[in-house]
Amino acid sequence: MNRARRPPLPHPLALVFDRAVDSLSAALSPDTTRHYRGTARNFLRYLSAEHPKVNSLDQLRREPHILGWMSRLHSQAPPLATASYINLLIHLRCLFNELAWTEQLSELAHLIRREDIPRLPQGLPRPLTAEQDHLLQQEFLRRNDLGGNAFLLIRHTGMRIGECADLSFDCLRSTGPDQWAIHVPLGKLKTERMVPVDSLVCELVQRLRFFRSLDPLPVDGRLLARLRTKEALVRQLRDYLHQVCHSRGLSTRIVPHQFRHTYATEMLRAGVGFPVLMKLLGHTSPEMTMRYLDVALTDLQREFQLARAKPRHLIPQPKTSPARLRAGLDGVIDSLLAAQRVLEMFRRPLPNAASRRCLDRLSNRLTKIVTEARKLGTP
Repeated sequence: MNRARRPPLPHPLALVFDRAVDSLSAALSPDTTRHYRGTARNFLRYLSAEHPKVNSLDQLRREPHILGWMSRLHSQAPPLATASYINLLIHLRCLFNELAWTEQLSELAHLIRREDIPRLPQGLPRPLTAEQDHLLQQEFLRRNDLGGNAFLLIRHTGMRIGECADLSFDCLRSTGPDQWAIHVPLGKLKTERMVPVDSLVCELVQRLRFFRSLDPLPVDGRLLARLRTKEALVRQLRDYLHQVCHSRGLSTRIVPHQFRHTYATEMLRAGVGFPVLMKLLGHTSPEMTMRYLDVALTDLQREFQLARAKPRHLIPQPKTSPARLRAGLDGVIDSLLAAQRVLEMFRRPLPNAASRRCLDRLSNRLTKIVTEARKLGTP
């Protein structure tokens, strides 16, 4: 049955929960709103079956109503995935918080506690192996069709498959002479970003534009044509990847998101700094970026050897060693100039304008001293 056409749930609290969902979902996506309504229906069906006498909010208690519902979720067959269980608890907790405020029943906010929500299992980074990455890119290039070019674009920009489906026809933007970037639209975290790209990605976009021009569907401003919905396009791309993996004898459990993990790990090994990598991936927290990175022992050894061979310090080493400093007045001038450079290095990052002006005055005084010293050395 179409969820949008489900009959109203025959429960006295159904209208109250519907109003809470409407209030919460005013600024949320339709998918999130649907999850809230599903959670409310799940909980009210449980109340109807196990506690039919509950017909008002002030009758709800943590024991047995909430703990009983949580126990029912745990005993489902087949077992409920941990992520699904967490989402149900979080959604119902948000609904209770909304009802506690709108219905003036503060105890509702304490029915589900923070410690009731388990931690999501830590997902390990899952980039493609070097062999898988090479074989898939070879096959995509050989096929040179819409699906192959779309996955090559995902692989070399690190975008999500849903973001790729939302790309605009003019997503390729010039950022300077011979410099280009892909404009990635609002995605999973409601953020948009610009991802710098090379000539290969520019060529991929041009190929996808060519395929779009051949499509009989009306122009809608998107790079990838949609026969029906975005979800249908994403399923079509996933099926394409499944077929390619099967044809190359690879595991058919490879998913599009692994290309994003592969891109993140490749960027890290190429020397991209962590804050920049967060921006490239569109993440809002370092913890999320760390989940994407596959830092192997070889990476640790390379960084360790690099640090030993070329240590980086806050104060750069002077180009001339003390043994080579000139004697007499020339040596004094060299020392004054070195002191002036150190002052300038510390002055630039200072946030306080008064401190910068103080160092400016000191630097100007050193300049005058150096000028006078050079006059003394002039015959």
